[in-house]
Amino acid sequence: MTDIARATDLIAQEVTASGLELVRVKLFGQDDERTLQVMAENPETGQLVIEQCMALSRRISAALDAREEAGDDLIEGAYRLEVSSPGIDRPLTRAKDFVNWAGHEVRINLAKDAEAPVGNRRTFHGDLLGIEGDKIAVDDRKNGRVELTFATIHSAKLVLTDKLIAATVPLDTSGADEIIETEDDLQEQEDS
Repeated sequence: MTDIARATDLIAQEVTASGLELVRVKLFGQDDERTLQVMAENPETGQLVIEQCMALSRRISAALDAREEAGDDLIEGAYRLEVSSPGIDRPLTRAKDFVNWAGHEVRINLAKDAEAPVGNRRTFHGDLLGIEGDKIAVDDRKNGRVELTFATIHSAKLVLTDKLIAATVPLDTSGADEIIETEDDLQEQEDS
């Protein structure tokens, strides 16, 4: 039987031992098309480079395989392991994410069983104001200031905006100067 909580604990140990921070573990899909998604980041940069993803993937895979060989299969059945950086429009999963990304645009969905703070609305979209006490404050586009408890949030993520792009500096831009523009690309630029 799959035990995602215990699998997350094991993954968190491997992430921490690698000098990284766990952002999210999520198991999704059905039957043989399941994916175990692990998002982690370097605490100094908030990102990972491909070599860190590869090393962490190998480490997590070895730890899960060792448990399975010992008779403690934490993720039953076939699945694909995906290890990545959270990306620019990252999920917000920890209290510190709501502090660090204050001032940026977010979309927050409430859990199905959570009491909606405004009418029957379960989705909020606006500027993240941060954490005040035990509440996450959002300047919602439709309702103005809304305060949500962490426990009521099903998912939250940054929205890709010019401001977010400007605030996020990539770690590795190798190859970016090697973009080859074709004549069709140049013609499209002239036409627009």
